Amino acid sequence: MTDHRADRPHGSGRPRRPGGPGYDRDSRTGRGPRAGRPPSDPARQAAYEAIAAVHRDDAYANLVLAEILRDMRLDGRDAAFATELTYGTLRTLGTLDLIVADAAGRDVARIDPPARDALRLGAYQLLHTRVPAFAAVSQTVDLVRSVAPGAAGFANAVLRTIAETPLEKWLEKLAPSYDENPIGNLAVHHNHPEWVIRAFAESLGGDLADTTRLLIEDNQPPVVHLCARPGRADAVELADEVGGVPGAFSPYAVYLNGGSPRELAAIQDGRAHVQDEGSQLVAAALLAAPMEGRDTRWLDLCAGPGGKTGLIGSIAAARGAEVTAVEVSEHRARLVEQATRNMPVTVLPVDGRSVGRDPDLPEEGFDRVLVDAPCTGLGSLRRRPESRWRRQPADLPPLTKLQRELLVAALRAVRPGGVVAYVTCSPHMVETQVTVTEGSRRSGVEVDFVDARPLLPPGMPGLGSGPTVQLWPHRHGTDAMFLAVLRRTS
Repeated sequence: MTDHRADRPHGSGRPRRPGGPGYDRDSRTGRGPRAGRPPSDPARQAAYEAIAAVHRDDAYANLVLAEILRDMRLDGRDAAFATELTYGTLRTLGTLDLIVADAAGRDVARIDPPARDALRLGAYQLLHTRVPAFAAVSQTVDLVRSVAPGAAGFANAVLRTIAETPLEKWLEKLAPSYDENPIGNLAVHHNHPEWVIRAFAESLGGDLADTTRLLIEDNQPPVVHLCARPGRADAVELADEVGGVPGAFSPYAVYLNGGSPRELAAIQDGRAHVQDEGSQLVAAALLAAPMEGRDTRWLDLCAGPGGKTGLIGSIAAARGAEVTAVEVSEHRARLVEQATRNMPVTVLPVDGRSVGRDPDLPEEGFDRVLVDAPCTGLGSLRRRPESRWRRQPADLPPLTKLQRELLVAALRAVRPGGVVAYVTCSPHMVETQVTVTEGSRRSGVEVDFVDARPLLPPGMPGLGSGPTVQLWPHRHGTDAMFLAVLRRTS
């Protein structure tokens, strides 16, 4: 599943809409600012609206910000500034909260949410951008005055206190000693929760230097990756068309140098779609696994919203295969249908665990099966910075149970001699190695692990000793995708 169904909020993920350029509203009431209150700078207002929606509505930043920018008719430099402020503030939230709390003399939980989000936005400008301090303070106080009028004086005092000390000195003051608490020190310096850092370090063999490199890379704004759909576009030609460059590993990848991908002709006419290169690699690996006998029935068991299905469907068209795409969410099933128009893909809005009970999902009915399992999404934190603060260790037990059940269903759906690729965008050991081991054991069928390394393009560094593969942002420039390939033997 391309975009982590399990990380989807229960609501719509959309904020109450702002009314237009310069429009301010009280995020608690949905009303605009009180009469006579000056509006904030539109770019800052857009960033505030997005950040407030993330914290108030569990919205996704990438979805909500795009809507806000359209509603406020912001583009060019204003849109770029709003994007930097939104993603930067969400990415550095943990450390910003420590600094705001220290400057305010109270825990951030005791600050009114509208003022709290505005203060986070102002602190980010003061500590992480070249915005002059007077402008960051003045504009943020104007913003607070419009969304939480009674807190304007408090916000002014807090921001001036923050501005008095550079970021490096704040980190020295608030971070624990590396020698005494290395994980805690890394958490403050590199803006990740401690439990996430521990999970990363475990997957990296306990190497904290390598873990630090990953954390640094996780905090870099990611390049947009396109997938040139086989049979519809060539990656080199697409790169020339969009002003990008071909990807380093995937034969379908193009790195976009800038601009909005949704405005590209290749996206609009279905020749390409936005997809991380790592997702392309693991989907293509399933189709690269050698196989004897029939090879015409493929199954994508967790298809929404359709990125991997679109790539698989394009290859299926060239190889004379047919794809069954399963997506339990009706909304996401419709997205899969849109992503696979004019492809040999049949979309089923059913639960992937219904193999053997649903006549369209017979046991031993498929030659290749992809399980792109719902997960914590810890492998894509650079693209979803809010997820690092939203996810908790308590999320793991229900997720890993679902992952095991889907893998068991996949192993029952594949015919003897067929292959299953288990994929997840998380490097957490319980979502990767533990799930694969337990799922294959509980499936009731005999399986062998296929070495996944030769299924990836030659020359890829850092693939480990096999048979599974873990991709990394700091090693491969991709999301941290995990891949295990299993062949059913009986």
